[in-house]
Amino acid sequence: MLKRILNNSIALFVVVVVMFLFIPLNPMILDILLVVNIGLSIMILMITMNIAEALDFSIFPSLLLITTLFRLGMNVSSTRMILTTGNPGEVIARFGQLVTGGDIVVGFVIFFIIVLVQLIVITKGAERVSEVAARFTLDAMPGKQMAIDADLSSGLIDEQQARVRREKIQKEADFYGAMDGATKIVKGDSTMSIVITVINLIGGLLIGMISRGMEPVEALNEICILTIGDGLVSQIPSLMISTATGMIVTRSVSDGSLNTDVLGQFKAQPRAIMTTGVVLLILAVIPNTPTIPLAVGGVALVGGGFFLIRQMNAVKQAEAAAAQTPEEAPELAAPSETDYYRDINNVYTLLTVEPVEMEFGYSLIPMVDEAHGGKLISRITIFRRQYAQDMGFVIPSIRLHDSSALGTNQYAIRIKGEVVAEGEILVDYYLALEPPNPLGEIDGIETIEPAYGIPSRWILPENKEMAEIYGYNVIDPLSVMLTHLAETVKKHAYELLNRAETIRLADNLKQSSPELVEEAIPAIIPYAKLEKLLRNLLQEGVPIKDLSTIVETAADAFAQGRDLDMTTEQVRGALARTITRRFCEDGQLRVITLDAEVEKKIISSLTRNEQGVYLAMGPELMQSIIAQLAEHLKKFGDLSQTPVILVSQVIRGYFSRMITQFYPNVYVLSFNEITNSVQIQALGNITAEAPAMAQRRAVAT
Repeated sequence: MLKRILNNSIALFVVVVVMFLFIPLNPMILDILLVVNIGLSIMILMITMNIAEALDFSIFPSLLLITTLFRLGMNVSSTRMILTTGNPGEVIARFGQLVTGGDIVVGFVIFFIIVLVQLIVITKGAERVSEVAARFTLDAMPGKQMAIDADLSSGLIDEQQARVRREKIQKEADFYGAMDGATKIVKGDSTMSIVITVINLIGGLLIGMISRGMEPVEALNEICILTIGDGLVSQIPSLMISTATGMIVTRSVSDGSLNTDVLGQFKAQPRAIMTTGVVLLILAVIPNTPTIPLAVGGVALVGGGFFLIRQMNAVKQAEAAAAQTPEEAPELAAPSETDYYRDINNVYTLLTVEPVEMEFGYSLIPMVDEAHGGKLISRITIFRRQYAQDMGFVIPSIRLHDSSALGTNQYAIRIKGEVVAEGEILVDYYLALEPPNPLGEIDGIETIEPAYGIPSRWILPENKEMAEIYGYNVIDPLSVMLTHLAETVKKHAYELLNRAETIRLADNLKQSSPELVEEAIPAIIPYAKLEKLLRNLLQEGVPIKDLSTIVETAADAFAQGRDLDMTTEQVRGALARTITRRFCEDGQLRVITLDAEVEKKIISSLTRNEQGVYLAMGPELMQSIIAQLAEHLKKFGDLSQTPVILVSQVIRGYFSRMITQFYPNVYVLSFNEITNSVQIQALGNITAEAPAMAQRRAVAT
């Protein structure tokens, strides 16, 4: 029972607060509640000053409503006591005497100054900041969502991390939207305090003279002290809550608590502190100025700035000593390059070819060097893990090193020693990918995004938020480089699968399916054929994670005397669910189909020789197919789905190899690779039209 009451304590508290508006309170109980209100407001202010971001205190909008209702409830109760008994409790009376000090006019002036400061300065400013923050947060949501989708598709983050980021974006939008409305409550609270004060003053004066027979001066003196005390007891917590409201909506660019940020950022500017001290000392020697206070303040600031400069220099020297490496020390005893290669064994080290290499220009080294905060290595680790989870293949270690042959902002990606991709990035800029219909134009350096070939602009960091509002997808330089690396590695992953990795995959499968491996490998499926089979799958983007199904299907196919191409097609059919999940979106698959007459002509073009079956298609038919395909691919421009051509299983492999030469990003699937639950929508059909017509269409395209 007690646990159930505690779980609903907040709801019960709100109900009790509402009852304060109707039920009279004992003066002692009111004193306790007023102290609780003051303590609660101080606690909320301290929390807002110590959080790093607004979502760390996401209950603030609801808490703001509860505290305002609590404060108004006690305000009504105290007003009832002032007007009926004239005894609202000790807290209100003491606060009134403390502020007035025997002078009612001074008390009223101080009270109204506090109310106006809260209403005009703090509340008005917090309301404006909340309104702008809510607007910009909502406008930036589409760009942030696109950035998350880009990171997810490139393997920088997994699905769980993407889900957490999306939830955070949604919570930010909800929070700032709620804060935009909550600031209106603070403004109304300040206005209501003035109204209640006027009611207390007029009503108390009339009741004192009419009901209690007091003289006007006596009634005014007694009522004013209580009114001022009542107003201050409610305004002090209200002022703290208003300050906390302004504090929490201005935490957008903070990395830590307010205390840490203020101290850290002031300590980082010792010269400004010393300059301020010098100015104060100059003012101190000017006639008719307060010499002693100015001199004391100037000496304190100059001394503090000098101490901070010495402290910063000591820290820099310690970091330099700790960062010194053996390469930076004198190399008097280091052997020369000629002496090193006199040993024939050292010459053999030059023959090593790395599976994957990435070379950098001089300016890009800090992005790689973890000692200087570089995060490329950790991001590559995340990508390798994500790719292994998705595709069932572990990318080999990627060698990273600088190269004097590249420009300062350039990088190159090598596969087995040969450059397969290059790029250039600007470290101090952001890359803004242009949307189809931007809401506005953003200044920047025009370029092409290296991984997908999207028109883009390098923009300054201060233009990042505006670019997101205009609909641009803004990416940091490290993500640009890593996305290019990830896409390049995915494209050439099949080349990285060697015999040693194939044996390792088989050994890993043996732990879960020992009988299958013992029966099939290498008795039925030699390691060489298994390697080629897995390469065929990876080359066309088919995951090999379900290795047991692949081996079992391949063993049956090889036992029936099928060749490698036919076995590959049979394995792809067994992986229908995997292929469907990879290429379908929301249960729909948009495809380009082949006319029955075209498929017959392709089948008749299949030729067998000693090396196997190959496609010997005439140039006229090939030209017709490529010309029609170029026209149909335009229909995929506004779709997020990868272009897919749907054909029969007999010609799929041969047709795919032909199409890849012209359109490497187009995938060819067969009907038996798609599950029955998928709705297929044909966006175009390639027909056996006349070659002359196809040629005219190609020229027009």
